[in-house]
Amino acid sequence: LQLVESGGGLVQPGGSLRLSCAASGFTLDYYAIGWFRQAPGKEREGVSCISGSGGSTHYADSVKGRFTISRDNAKNTVYLQMNSLRPEDTGIYYCAAASLFTKVQDMCVMRAVDYWGQGTQVTVSS
Repeated sequence: LQLVESGGGLVQPGGSLRLSCAASGFTLDYYAIGWFRQAPGKEREGVSCISGSGGSTHYADSVKGRFTISRDNAKNTVYLQMNSLRPEDTGIYYCAAASLFTKVQDMCVMRAVDYWGQGTQVTVSS
């Protein structure tokens, strides 16, 4: 069971990036999926989480209105569209999976996660 993130990079403040999380060895339909990030010297925090069906989502207050999480179960992929990026969005972004019955708020806030990806670096700087 493997989660592979892609799409990170260096972007100027105000710019956009789209992260992708592809699953290998299992079907994403049966899992809630979340995006977490960790800045140097800080704890890993939940950014956004989405239920297996896509019907429920949770966003950290700091990204509401700027980030959008979505999933394409046919492609076995979850996306995080990040707009209006700020320097404080810099960090390693991790994709994670949790049991289908995990509430998205619990997943994001309490890091109720069963599997982690390796992470992708996002740097917002001029």
